[in-house]
Amino acid sequence: MSSFVEVWDRSGRELRTLDAERVTVGTLETNDLVVDGDGVSRVHAVLERFGDSWCVRDLGSRNGTFVNGDRIIGERVLHAGDEISLGRLRVRFHGPPRGTETAAIAQPPPLTARERDVLVALCRPLLTGDAFTEPASIKGIAAELVVSEAAVKQHLSRLYDKFDIPAADERRRVRLANAAVTRGAVKPGDLRTGN
Repeated sequence: MSSFVEVWDRSGRELRTLDAERVTVGTLETNDLVVDGDGVSRVHAVLERFGDSWCVRDLGSRNGTFVNGDRIIGERVLHAGDEISLGRLRVRFHGPPRGTETAAIAQPPPLTARERDVLVALCRPLLTGDAFTEPASIKGIAAELVVSEAAVKQHLSRLYDKFDIPAADERRRVRLANAAVTRGAVKPGDLRTGN
């Protein structure tokens, strides 16, 4: 069975087959899936296929992307019947049944309280939801936690090891932030100031 989406916009209901590896969604005519809905950005989100599975990722839209009512940060794996909300636009995903899921993502490694503080500070910029948002810099983390940059570097070094981020990776902070969110070490509620 091929995957498809059911789009409910101002013009009514439309079924669209997902026949590419990557499908951009938005109001611009250059998108793969052009939609007309209140609160939808010009290039709002992207649907991507990974093997037999599909994921959705927000591309810095003003009003966010939601799956089954939950705002997504990063990517979200889609399951048959999931409802994606882009502004006031509704999109229902139809794909392989839930029985084809892979094993659960690894649990986060044990963290000290300070390592967790560093991870939360690192990931806090992701809460803005802007496209291609970079995690906090070492200097930014140091300022937020009122510690030296050397102390932050030392904590990050241990965190890279705990999350198996290779030393040769040029985008280690980005990979660490993604791993922290994906594995549940940092949750969206943790990123709000004051938590």
